[in-house]
Amino acid sequence: MDWAERYRPAHLADVVGNTAVVRQMAAWAKEWTVRSRPLLLYGKPGTGKTSCALALANDMGWEVIELNASDQRTAAVIERVAGAGSVTASLTGASRRLIILDEADNLQGTADRGGAKAILECIRSSRQPIILIANELYDIPAEIRARCEPLQFRALPARSIAPRLKYICSAEKITCSEGAIHQIAEDAEGDIRSAVNMLFAVSVGRERLDDNQVQTSGKDDRISIFTLLSAIAAGKSDSDLLRLSWELEDTPETVGQWIEGNLSLIVPGAAMAAAQCRLARADEYLGYTYRRQYHTLWRYATALMLIGTADAGGGKGIHARIMPPARWQKMSVSRRQKMIRTTSLARVAGVMQIPAPTLRGEYLTAVTQIIESDPEAFVAGLGLDADMLNFFLSDRARSQEIVSRVTKAQKERQKERELAEKPVIASGPAKRGQAALRVQDSPPAGAGQKSPEEPVPRGALDQHKEESPEPAAEKRIPQKTQSTLFDGF
Repeated sequence: MDWAERYRPAHLADVVGNTAVVRQMAAWAKEWTVRSRPLLLYGKPGTGKTSCALALANDMGWEVIELNASDQRTAAVIERVAGAGSVTASLTGASRRLIILDEADNLQGTADRGGAKAILECIRSSRQPIILIANELYDIPAEIRARCEPLQFRALPARSIAPRLKYICSAEKITCSEGAIHQIAEDAEGDIRSAVNMLFAVSVGRERLDDNQVQTSGKDDRISIFTLLSAIAAGKSDSDLLRLSWELEDTPETVGQWIEGNLSLIVPGAAMAAAQCRLARADEYLGYTYRRQYHTLWRYATALMLIGTADAGGGKGIHARIMPPARWQKMSVSRRQKMIRTTSLARVAGVMQIPAPTLRGEYLTAVTQIIESDPEAFVAGLGLDADMLNFFLSDRARSQEIVSRVTKAQKERQKERELAEKPVIASGPAKRGQAALRVQDSPPAGAGQKSPEEPVPRGALDQHKEESPEPAAEKRIPQKTQSTLFDGF
């Protein structure tokens, strides 16, 4: 077992850093009710988000149900695992179940299709505490963010990481110098998990660590786009900017889009025209690269967009949140709308037995009018959700209302079917009532027998049963359901 897992804190009191957030989590758990909002823990990796959630469950004695990005998080999986667990009680005797949805900002691709919608429905109907974990707050859909209580985990300072590293060295009986501990804590850049992993890497086969032995084992120091944008805004030297761009894994085209999306934060208004002119020229070089497959032009495009923007910005720094390019969000919305349109047309075309392009080109207006006349029937019959129905009705509020009404009615009918199919366990009095019912319904055996309108005494009933035993076929009466029993009356 690696040290990061072995020395994961078991209690909130053992968590390093983010003390205020840990206290808020403990207060939330102690005061939790079915009306409490889920927690949304966000922050850079390795700051203790998942460890805090698990430690909280351990302190409260709660059972844990966890889903992360390594699992398929389709709507069916989330509804089966997290959805069912959020409304049912624990089978192990725990007071509650804690639903942990890790890496909630990585819901993407076909493997997670429908996952965001299922998470939203899970939050709405949950009767158990829920914690969502993410690296980037704004990568989570706004509908989910609005229903959660966000708590930010910040990067840990080296002075907070160093004592934990000393404790691990003591537990593993390794002698480590102060300089080595300080170097590892600094190289981790606020990531305590990375610090523990680095300590484990340099300690393999050693009983003592000196300062010079940790120089070759450092955290993966590949930079992010945020580091590069901050360097541009700070007016770093040309050589530093080019070096950072070479260490970045993103293509020049992606870097240009990030710069364009945050240009107003880097460059003052007076120099905006000059910066946009450099970006436009860099985009021309990128176009030449893709058309002529002459990738040497990448270096010119990179130099123009980095050095030109930094020169126009004047090195005043950036004092706002760096956001992804706005065009990405528009492209994401466009792809989602296209998927909704394609799915909606495919379902209707399948029922009508015509190709979807033909339906879209020739019969879409007529089909829309038919759906508008009775939308509830199409929602129930085709399984349309609010987005699909809105494609035909062009009224989001009405579509959501109709889908909610149909879904509620389907759940009520399902409950009625389950109650009707549940067998009735007949007790002693019920059996006696059924026996009396059989005696009253049977034809008179002789002249001295009482009529059905007259009450049958208890003793007379027993005597009747002794004198006139029922045939063996009549004794094996099949078990009746509640509805059948009521129908008999």
